[in-house]
Formats: sequence, C-alpha cells, structure tokens
Amino acid sequence: MISPVNILDVRNLTVTLDLGPRGTRAVLTDVNLSVGENEVLGIIGESGSGKTVLSRALVRWVTSPLEIESGAISYRGNDLLRLPRAKMQALRGRKIAYIGSDPASALDPTLPVGRQIVEKLKSIEPDISNGEAEGRVIRLLDAVKMPGAKQRFEEFPFQFSGGMMQRALIVDALVTNPDLLVADNITQPLDVTVAAQILRLLRELQRDFKTAILFVSSSFGVINEIAHRVLVLAGGRVVETQSVQKLLAAPQHAYTKQLIADIPRIWQSSTEAVADEVSPAANDVILSVRNVSRIYPARDRNKLFANQFVHAVRDASFDVRRGDNLAIVGESGCGKSTLSRLLSRLEVPDSGQILFMGEDIASMKAKRLLALRRKFQLLLQDPFSSIPPHLSIGRTIAEPLYVHGGLSRSEIRDRVAATMQEVGLSLDLFGKLPVGLSAGQRQRVSIARALVLDPELLILDETLSALDQVEQRKLLALFQRLQDQRGITYIYISHDLGMVRRACNRIAVIYLGRLVELADNRTTFIEPRHPYTRALLSAVPAVEERPFKAETYLLEGEPPNPIHIPAGCSFRPRCPFALDKCAIDDPPLAARGRDELAACHLTEIDPHHQ
Repeated sequence: MISPVNILDVRNLTVTLDLGPRGTRAVLTDVNLSVGENEVLGIIGESGSGKTVLSRALVRWVTSPLEIESGAISYRGNDLLRLPRAKMQALRGRKIAYIGSDPASALDPTLPVGRQIVEKLKSIEPDISNGEAEGRVIRLLDAVKMPGAKQRFEEFPFQFSGGMMQRALIVDALVTNPDLLVADNITQPLDVTVAAQILRLLRELQRDFKTAILFVSSSFGVINEIAHRVLVLAGGRVVETQSVQKLLAAPQHAYTKQLIADIPRIWQSSTEAVADEVSPAANDVILSVRNVSRIYPARDRNKLFANQFVHAVRDASFDVRRGDNLAIVGESGCGKSTLSRLLSRLEVPDSGQILFMGEDIASMKAKRLLALRRKFQLLLQDPFSSIPPHLSIGRTIAEPLYVHGGLSRSEIRDRVAATMQEVGLSLDLFGKLPVGLSAGQRQRVSIARALVLDPELLILDETLSALDQVEQRKLLALFQRLQDQRGITYIYISHDLGMVRRACNRIAVIYLGRLVELADNRTTFIEPRHPYTRALLSAVPAVEERPFKAETYLLEGEPPNPIHIPAGCSFRPRCPFALDKCAIDDPPLAARGRDELAACHLTEIDPHHQ
C-alpha cells in the first residue's frame, strides 16, 4: 500500500547549461514531481530529454557547466538545495541513495568489492565494528542473490560480471537502509535475464525495506515492470504524469502517444514483426561457420604455474544467407562478443572454418584479408569510445578509404559526403569534431565509416543497445533502407529481444558458447523448442502479457563458469524440465522442424514441448 505522505517534493526545478559566450540553455524547465513513501515513480523519455540530469539534480550532483538555476527539492520538508554541503553529504548515502547505469566506473578497481561497501558503511556509521559491518554486507549480498556471497566479498570488480556489479551497487545503496533510492537506467546495460532478476529484486527490497524509488529508464517495458506511477519528460519538461496502466491505456500528450507507439510489440499482432517474411534462399550463403571453437587460457589462482581454460565458443556451426537479418542472442558471458570477433577476423578460432563468400578468413593471409575486409565490417556497441575525439567527422568516415587506397582526395571527399547524407548526417558536421554529438549521431558516424567501403556484410555487436527506443526505431529504419538499396546482409548480436523481434528474420540462441537453437522469427518467439529460449523470453520487459511465465522459466543467478562446463547438457543445472539423460548425454544441434534446429532432449519426446 502506497502511503499518501510524500518523501520527496520537487517544485519548479530549472537546470541550465552554460554555453560560454553564447549564454545558457535550459536542460530542465519548471519540473514538478513528488514521490510518496513506499512508492516507485518511473521517469521516462528519449535520449536528451533530461532524465539523467534530473536524477543527479535530485541528489545534488549537478556540476559545471550545468547549474541548478531555480526551484526547490524538498526531502521530508528540508530543501536540499539550501542545505550546507556537509549536511547534504551526510544525507546522501545515509538517507538518499543513488545508483547509476555504469557499475564498472562506480567501483574502485584496486579494492575488494565487499571491503568498499564496508568502508562506505563505516564512514556513515563510525561506531559499528568491523565484524558487524562485514556481517551486514554479506547478509545483504545474500539478500540480492549474489552467488557465493561470502567468497565474492573478497573479490575485485574485474572478477564480477555486469549483473553482479549491479547487485553490489544495490547493496552499497541499501546498506544504510535509505528512505529514497534514485536508480538511473540501471538495467539498460544488462541482458534480459539479469535485468529481470534486478527488477524483481528491487521490488522485493522495496517491499521489505519500505524504500521509495525514483526509477529512470528509456524503456516502457521496464517501467511497466516496476513503477506505480510514471512521469514523462520531453525536452526537459514534464508533459504527463499518471499511473503506468492508465498512461499505457490512454496517453494524453502527443509525445507520450509517440513513445508508446515506438514500443516494440513482441507477441501482439504488429506490422513491425518480420515473423512471416520469407527467408533468403538457403543455397545463397554469404557466411558459413563450421565447427568453430575458441578457448582462452586463464591463470588458476589455486595452483602455482597452472592454467584453466575458458571455453568461450564451442563447436559453433551455422550459415548466414545473403540478405539475412540474423540475430545471435544470449546472456552476458555466453560467447556472443567472442563470436563477433571471430566472424570479423579480429581473432582466429582454435578450430573450425569461417567461410566468407567461399574463402576461409580464419586461415587467410594478411594481404588477401585486407582486400576482403572491404566486404565485411564490424560495428561496436559504445558510440563514444569507437570514434576518435581528435579527428573531424569527415576524416573519421574517410579513414577506411585512405587505408585501402585507390581514390583521389576529391573522390574520397565526394564519397564521404554522399555516405553522410545517406545515413542522415548533416554535411555541416564534415569538418567538426565529434564532441557534442548524441549517441544516435555517433552511431550514424560509425555506420557511415563502415558503409563508405560498400560492404556486403555488417556485423552489429550490441550496436543499438545503448540507444533509447525512439533512436533504435530510426536506425532500424535506416538499416532496412540500406538493405533494400544495397542488398546488405546483417548479423545482429544483441540481448535486446524486442529489437530482434522487430528486425531479424532468423535467430540463433547461444548458451555457454554453444548454439542451442536456430529458427525463424515466428518459431523463436511463438513456439521455441529450447527451455533456455523460453527463459530468455520470460524475462523480456514488456507492456503486453508474456506467454512464457517468469514463475516457470525465469533463471536465477549467473550462467555457470565457462571454465567448468557441466557434464551432459550444459543448460541442465538451470533447466526446470531436465531429464535424467540430460546429466549424461549432451544433445546435438539437430533438425526439429522445417529449417529449425535445437539441442534439447525434450524435443525428441515432444517436438512442441511447452
């Protein structure tokens, strides 16, 4: 039951950006909101709407060139903007907690994670003993379902996965039992199963600790999973506030209506789904992966001068047809990014073949590989680190043409200009540095840099995962137009199943480095054969009813360590339907229907097992 008493009231909050000689620009304008005790208020809007600035302003973490120009932020009747700095610092961390979207940058890489949380607790409660502080942190690590909490207490951030680091930051935020938690896009960088676990965990903790939560997200599906009410931000202004269900059923503002129209529909009838599209001809293969494996040596910390081996990709075999939009999906750590590096020849497999247009790029000599690289390109996830900050946008896009040679400067300039226009970049940006570009604009620069060589295959490694649903829709429309005009083939490596449902005609599901299912769009989302595929679908944040219930399929914890692959079926320890033979026999990836493959003993008993 939500209390009618407000724990936080924000009135007429305005935040400006100092533009130097050009004056100032408003980032937030006259924002009003309230959060009741034991309430979860969702904040949603597209990139640039002011969500993150608002979340940081609420804990008074706005720094130059941003400035809080006017307004009031009242926490239990105290205006935070007028509190002395020392009192605000005492309040922040003790009664008001904040979690950001990048857990890696929030943790000190030189200290064990548990020790960092203890240090924070003791700074706030100096009278607490070391033993009591450690005990409280370990109990909370257990409460957030950290696997092996006592052992993880002494491990360093680099030994944690993204989901484990986010759990650690939740413990760090809740260790002092705060009244208010500000969570800024904390599920965006996580795969669907971990994100679903984090959302369920927050609901449980909010119920148990009676903590009010202000939850910022760019996904309506995520907001629908956790929030009681939702506030819509557009251009730094609040355009609508009401309960989540009322907003989804009857949005009032035109901006909200467009946001809701942009939500990917996964199971409802949708003109966006590519489920019924005809697959490209099976005999027109542009890329063939045959029994590819990649193993990395890793030091065994328990033995002197001994190695263990990480089985990142295990005996992967599949074909990519010309004109395909093939998705490769799975949890973090399942081998997706390793596979992308192998497909783009940034790494060489330990065994197997990768045939691009009939030639094995795995064993190819450097000179031939350089010539062939014009035909396949890799687009990475982070649009900020993948573009050099010291080069102009035009020079960045032109770089591949200079590497491969054969064109004059004027020809290069003409091709770069034409490609910029093709991807929707203004020619005014040609001579400018990338500073100030949005994430979507930066991705367009990366796309243009790849397209300038006229490739036939693009490998997109989480390329759209950092973007909101509006920007995703724009870039997916761009990819479709480029495919229609140029005949490009796409491989989407992603954990965003909503995007995959909208964009891809075939889906490969990978678990612990092994392909466990390969099928067309409709089969994957409506009649998947493998329990792991259903587990992924049960975790998708959605505004519609899911046919695969989280109570049955949702996975707990992290995938098993790829150093110690379980015997038999590697999914058996997490499978709710495992058979006795699953502990002994590893099922092969075999035909289970028309153009469908699955590696599961259950499909041998019942091909349509649900």
